[in-house]
Amino acid sequence: MKKTYLQVGKVVGSHGIKGMVRVECWCDSPDFLRKFKKLYSAENSDMRMEVEKASAHKNIALVKFKNIDTVENAEALRGTVLYIFRDDAKLEKGRYFIEEIIGCKVYDSQNKTFYGIIKDISPTGANDIWHIEKDGIEYLFPSVPDFVDNVDIEKEVAFIKPPKGIFDDEN
Repeated sequence: MKKTYLQVGKVVGSHGIKGMVRVECWCDSPDFLRKFKKLYSAENSDMRMEVEKASAHKNIALVKFKNIDTVENAEALRGTVLYIFRDDAKLEKGRYFIEEIIGCKVYDSQNKTFYGIIKDISPTGANDIWHIEKDGIEYLFPSVPDFVDNVDIEKEVAFIKPPKGIFDDEN
């Protein structure tokens, strides 16, 4: 289901003396995070934080928030989980956030066999691995274009073409 707010990272420390923070990104890249002018520190948007500037630095984002002007203020944000307003994120067709597909029911594209529910996702670098659970058994499924036909966030379903041997030995 499409969520209202999505986690995108966590403040892991300060950077410099003028209130900038280092953010560990939980999205595709620090460049993605740079696109947002507003971040939130609680999923119910209790605290909107306006971004003055942001840049990518290796695998983290450096972010300067409005009214955070000292190293002490920046350090006070350490450990803060940051969210984006989902409607502010523009994704290409066929792209989605991990949080949005956890909980989706997984079906075979051809014969509509129910394989289970996506319980977790492990990024491997090359592709994500879906942890699909059914009847207490966990199956690891490679999320690659050859095997994933369609993911419908609104209907909370994913249709796949699994290779032989993932869900049973007889396929």
